[in-house]
Amino acid sequence: MIERIETKQRMSRIVKHNGTIYLCGQVCADATQDITHQTQTVLDKVDELLVKAGSDRHHMLSATIYIKEMTDFAAMNAVWDAWVPEGVAPARACVQASMAREALLVEISVVAAEITKD
Repeated sequence: MIERIETKQRMSRIVKHNGTIYLCGQVCADATQDITHQTQTVLDKVDELLVKAGSDRHHMLSATIYIKEMTDFAAMNAVWDAWVPEGVAPARACVQASMAREALLVEISVVAAEITKD
């Protein structure tokens, strides 16, 4: 069974299938801020969506990070590294990409496992 949460015409924010959770790409609400702030607010949104879907950052399987400028790579990684729990880093890709809005500096998409209740 496929479960879609917060579905609109273009996309669902969360899709669940066979114990796997897929989050759509997350961007910050305030794009006037720097990469550090944008990354932290995106990860805060990821936390909220994972909990809503029945998971958490300890159960991430993979993450794809889209960054506007590679000059921001180290600053973004500093926030990411502090956020990811030790020993459970997901498979990850990070690519430079054009953003949907000029002021956006980072977008993150996550796949996670649903927490099972034994």
